[in-house]
Amino acid sequence: MEKVFSKTAGLTDIPFHYCPGCTHGIIHRLIGEVMEELDIIDKTIGVAPVGCAGFSLDFFSCDFVGAAHGRAQAVGTGIKRALPDRLVFTYQGDGDIAAIGTAHAIHVAARGEKITSIMVNNAVFGMTGGQMAPTTITGQVTTTSPYGRDDSLVGAPIDLPKTIASLSGAVYVAAVSVDSPKNIIQAKKALKRAFQVQQLGLGFAFVSILSSCPTNWGLSPVDSLKWLQENMLPIYEMGELKVPEEVKAL
Repeated sequence: MEKVFSKTAGLTDIPFHYCPGCTHGIIHRLIGEVMEELDIIDKTIGVAPVGCAGFSLDFFSCDFVGAAHGRAQAVGTGIKRALPDRLVFTYQGDGDIAAIGTAHAIHVAARGEKITSIMVNNAVFGMTGGQMAPTTITGQVTTTSPYGRDDSLVGAPIDLPKTIASLSGAVYVAAVSVDSPKNIIQAKKALKRAFQVQQLGLGFAFVSILSSCPTNWGLSPVDSLKWLQENMLPIYEMGELKVPEEVKAL
C-alpha cells in the first residue's frame, strides 16, 4: 500500500501532550514542514519561554533554547547576533509576548532584528490557569475576569500584529488562524515566508496565529473552534499586513 502521509522530519518522535483540541500541535507540524521544505532543520535554533510554548522544546528536531517568561526575543536576538548564519525563531503565547514581553516585541521589531517570531494567540494565559491576557476578547470570561473583560477598566484587546506592522524594522507581518483546512494552508504559507525573510536577511518577521484553548475556555474541541470563528476572527484582522517585494517574487 502506498504511503500518502508521513510525519515531518522537523519534529521528533515524542508524542504531543497538549490538551485535547489544542491547536499547538497543528502549528508545530506546519513549522516542522516549513523547516524540512526549506532544508533548514540543521541550521535553525528555536527559542521558547515558559507556559504551553515551553513544551515545544521536546517536539522540534532543530536546536532549541529555553528562555524566561517574556524574554524569548531577547534571547533570540543574542543568538542571532552571535551566530548570524543560523535561522532563529521564537515560539511564544499571546500572554507571553503581548504582556510581560511587550517591550521586547516592540523593540525587536523597531531594531529590525533578523529573527522570526511566532505568536500563538488563544486569548488567555494558557499554562497558568486561563487568566485574562492582553488579547482577551471584550466580555470574555476568564479566571481573572469572571464577569467578562471590561474595556472601561482594562482597555480593549491588543491586536499586536497591527502594532508591529507600524514599525519600519518589521518587514513581514501576518495574522493567520488554524481553525479550518483553508486557514491552515494560509498559515503555512505565512510561516514559510517569515523564514524566507530571514534567509534573505531583510529584517524582522512576525506571524500571529489564532489558536483554540478548549480547557481554559471550558468548551469541547469542536465548540472551541466555533468560538474562535465566531468571536476571534471578527476582532483580529487576518492576512498579510506587510510583505516585502523580494518575498512576493519567490
